[in-house]
Amino acid sequence: MKFIATCLFTFIFAVSVSAQTVTQILAKANGQNYTAADLPADLRESYLKLAKNSLDARRVLFNNQLAEILLETEAKVRKISVDDLIKTVTSKVANPTEKQIQDVYDKNRDALGGRSLEQVREQIIAFLRSDGEQRALSVFVMSLGKKYKALIFKDVNARALKPADILATVNGRNITAAAFETKNRVALYEQKADVFDDVKLALEEKIYDALVVAEAKSQKIDASDLIAREISDKLRDFTDDERESLEADFRRKLFTKYNVQFFLKEPAPLVLPISVDDDPSRGSATAPVTVVMFSDFQCSVCAATHPVLQRVLAEYTSEQVRFVVRDFPLEQIHENAFLAATAANAAHKQGKFFEFTEVLYRNQNALDKESLKKYATDLGLNLAQFELDLQSAPNAAEIRKDMADGETYGINGTPTIYVNGVKVRRNNAEYFRAAIDKVLKK
Repeated sequence: MKFIATCLFTFIFAVSVSAQTVTQILAKANGQNYTAADLPADLRESYLKLAKNSLDARRVLFNNQLAEILLETEAKVRKISVDDLIKTVTSKVANPTEKQIQDVYDKNRDALGGRSLEQVREQIIAFLRSDGEQRALSVFVMSLGKKYKALIFKDVNARALKPADILATVNGRNITAAAFETKNRVALYEQKADVFDDVKLALEEKIYDALVVAEAKSQKIDASDLIAREISDKLRDFTDDERESLEADFRRKLFTKYNVQFFLKEPAPLVLPISVDDDPSRGSATAPVTVVMFSDFQCSVCAATHPVLQRVLAEYTSEQVRFVVRDFPLEQIHENAFLAATAANAAHKQGKFFEFTEVLYRNQNALDKESLKKYATDLGLNLAQFELDLQSAPNAAEIRKDMADGETYGINGTPTIYVNGVKVRRNNAEYFRAAIDKVLKK
C-alpha cells in the first residue's frame, strides 16, 4: 500500500530492551572494556535511546494500521482498489513549479552523476510531490476516521496489555493487542535487529583495528606489514570476495587469541513460516537446511549477491541444503523486472531455470522481450512454447503470489534471503555460511 510505504520514519524498536547506559560494558578484548562511548556519535545516540524511540515507533505503526483499515474500508465501498483510491487523492496535488525543479537539480547536480535535468525530471517531480501527497493522504485518512467512527480505547504502549485487549475499533472492526503485534512483528524485530547489527559491527571494527596494532607490536612489525602478510600477499584472484574471506579468517584468529567477548544481547531471531511454494529449487526436499532467496533479476545487488551465495552453497551437499528461488520484482524501479521473472518461469517449464537466470544476471541492461527470446534460443529452448509461457496468465499469477507472500514476510527490497525461516541479516559469504552451519550443528 503506497500510503503506508511512503511514510518516511526511522524506527528503532526495543520493547523488551531495558534502558541502556553509556558505561555499560558491551565487549572486552585484550584487557580493554568497550562501551557505548566507543561507538560513533549517531549510533551511540540510537543505541542509548532504544526504549524511547521504540514507543514513538509503535505509535506510528499503530496509526499506519488504522490508516490501512480505513483506506481498505473506503476502497471496498467505492468498489475500487486501495491503490486507485490513493491515486484519486494524490492526483489532486499540484506539480512543482519549474523553479522548484531547477533548484533541486542545481543543489544535487554533483550527486546526479552528470545526468541532465530532462533525464532526472520525473524523479525530481516525484520527490517534490511526495510531501504534498502525504499531507493530502493524511487529511483524507482523518476524514475517513470520522466517517467510519474510528475509536481508540487503549494506548498501544500501555503497561500490562493482554493479547485480547481491544486497542481500537474501525467501522465495527476491532484491533486487538495481539493483532497489532502479529501484523507488525517483522518491523518490530527488523529495526531492533538493525541496531544490534550496527552496534556489533562497529564494535568488531574498533576491536579488530586495536588488535591488529597489538599483534603487530607483539611481533615488532608495522601494522601495515602484518595486514600485507595475512591478507594482501595471500590474494590470488584479487576479488572482493577473496579479500573479505581472508580478512574474516584473520579477524577470527585475532579474536580467538585475544579472547574477545561480547556482552551485547542479540534479539531472539524471528522465525517466519517461509513457504517454498512450488518454485524452482536445487537440493533434496528433505534437506535439514532450506535457503530461500527472493530475487529481482534486474536488481544489481541481486546479481552481485547471487554468485557469492552459490559459492557458499557449493560447500554443502544437496542432501544438506535445499536452495529455492522466489520472485520479488521491484516493478516501480525496474521496468523489466516482472517480464524477466516471467521469462525465468517460462524457462523453468523447460527445465532451464537456473541456466536462464545466470544469463539474466549477466545481462541486466538487456531484459526486453526480444533479448529474452534470444537468450531462450541460445539455451536451446522451444521458442514457440517459451513465448506462450511468457504471456501466460497462470505464469504471471505465480509471480504475483510470490510477491504477495513476500509482502506478508515484510520484504521491501531485494535480495532477501532466509535460512530455515530466519532472515540472513547481511548478504555476504560469512553470514550465509554461519546461518547454514548454525542449523546443521543443531
